[in-house]
Amino acid sequence: MSKKDIEQDNELDNELEDSSEGSEELYERMNLIVDGGQAPMRLDKFLVQRIENASRNKVQQAIESGRVLINGKQVQSNHKIKPGEEIVVYSDKEVKGEDIIPEKMPLNIEYEDDDILIINKPVGLVVHPASGNPSGTLINGVAWYLLQQNSELNTEVLPRFGLVHRIDKNTSGLMVLAKTEKAVSSLAKEFFNHTIHRQYVALVWGDVAEDSGTVNAHIGRHQRFRKIFDAYPDGEYGKEAITHYKVLERFGYVTMVQCELETGRTHQIRVHMKHIGHPLFNDEVYGGDRIVKGTVFNKYKQFVDNCFALCPRHALHAKTLGFIHPRTRQEVVFNSEIPNDMAQLITKWRNYVQVKNII
Repeated sequence: MSKKDIEQDNELDNELEDSSEGSEELYERMNLIVDGGQAPMRLDKFLVQRIENASRNKVQQAIESGRVLINGKQVQSNHKIKPGEEIVVYSDKEVKGEDIIPEKMPLNIEYEDDDILIINKPVGLVVHPASGNPSGTLINGVAWYLLQQNSELNTEVLPRFGLVHRIDKNTSGLMVLAKTEKAVSSLAKEFFNHTIHRQYVALVWGDVAEDSGTVNAHIGRHQRFRKIFDAYPDGEYGKEAITHYKVLERFGYVTMVQCELETGRTHQIRVHMKHIGHPLFNDEVYGGDRIVKGTVFNKYKQFVDNCFALCPRHALHAKTLGFIHPRTRQEVVFNSEIPNDMAQLITKWRNYVQVKNII
């Protein structure tokens, strides 16, 4: 890939992040092995030299909160590194965009304690501010809400006001946000280690053949249409992505499925379901906004158009979210109801199939 292609991909990544269509997980893990000839040096100083754009303050903050491990153990900033030591750093991916401006807005808070917020995000709400669009997003509202509890909070104390993952603008459902830096660190590790339990409900085109299955195909930028993503089963391109699915109900031309994420890649469920021939219903990006299965009769076409109008977005809802609580270390699981537009869509298909079978 040429330097120009890489620069273009970086620009596209920024566009996706700005539109809140970036990767679900906003933290990544960096592994470093201290060279054999390395002289003793403070850990914080060493990391500032090795990590691009790292500041001493940010590095020390990460070490103190447990996002830096030496041979699997938490240490202090003044730890003197030794040759052969393995350093693991859980670092946040920079989100391009405007500064976060606190903004009062209604938040659908499902649960809250001293460490976490569980929010049920509605359809159409962007998660993070974008360049030139600094307000009206979920994180603007969360910033205002948290500042009412602690006026000294800022993005230095609590990066992105506790945002550790995102879901697409037109996907509804549960998100977890951290209220402390230590909670950020705990959740970031869980996302990276794939111990977060995430179940989605989706309506997809076609009659899914198997009652359950797993899609294991890397996800990377589409080789031709660079603003969307594609699945690469040979694993030579993109990043590892694994989705487990189970059929919940069949409606002949469409199927309601449960998808469980093992990884959290950009548009993962949407890309994987298209890859196996079952794009999400009304997904305009991945081919679900047209009749994929069914007849050519006008009556059926009108029925499908009515369904599109009833749920004018891809039919995907983040229903269940479970993880180890940052403070108690006990497993917690949260569930949400399928929102009205999807619920009515499912009912409409269920009734259609029943009438069709009677006739």
